[in-house]
Amino acid sequence: MKIAIDGPAGAGKSTIARLLAQRLGLRYLDTGAMYRALTLAALRRGVSCADEEALLRVATSMDLEIVFDPETKGNLVRLDGQDVTALIREPEVNANVSLVSSHKKVRDFIVALQKEIARQGCIVMDGRDIGTVIMPDAQWKIFLQASVEERARRRQRELQRSGHAVDLQELAEQIRQRDHFDSTRAVSPLRKAEDAIEVDTTSLNVEQVVERVLSIIKGAGEDV
Repeated sequence: MKIAIDGPAGAGKSTIARLLAQRLGLRYLDTGAMYRALTLAALRRGVSCADEEALLRVATSMDLEIVFDPETKGNLVRLDGQDVTALIREPEVNANVSLVSSHKKVRDFIVALQKEIARQGCIVMDGRDIGTVIMPDAQWKIFLQASVEERARRRQRELQRSGHAVDLQELAEQIRQRDHFDSTRAVSPLRKAEDAIEVDTTSLNVEQVVERVLSIIKGAGEDV
């Protein structure tokens, strides 16, 4: 079984995909974590996030390890030997990851890694191009959506738990800009696969979304 979970920033992809994998006994990969780790590595090395060739050199030289964390049932991300699972969610990474992931050579390199992981068997993957590029053969393709305002509130709560105070309206504007950038970029833009089922998570809690997706997988699936 292969399940693709796509959607814009803050729609709940990682949380839902991780819990689905746990409930179904499948492997899980947060593909966005790979681009986030590369962004963090570039920032640490003083590499411009607009420099495609320099970013590719970082991508091919960094020591990146993404492993299953039995405690959280999610992915543990190690960069050059350091646990950066929390650090790749910091505001500076958030602000630059879309630009980093828009470069064709960078994306080609990381997409190849992700496709190889997908070929290794049953898995749940989340990202922005899983159903369209990474796993177009996935049996189940789910596109999570939510209002900009709700996604901003979720991101604000996430950042507050990490000790960051961020204005809600500022976050909403950043999300709008990121949506536009991700949807209009030339390489693997954010878009719903033609055979994906859309689930609006705006008014649903995490458990409700998980149950909704499980019902789709079990055969009750229509657009909701």
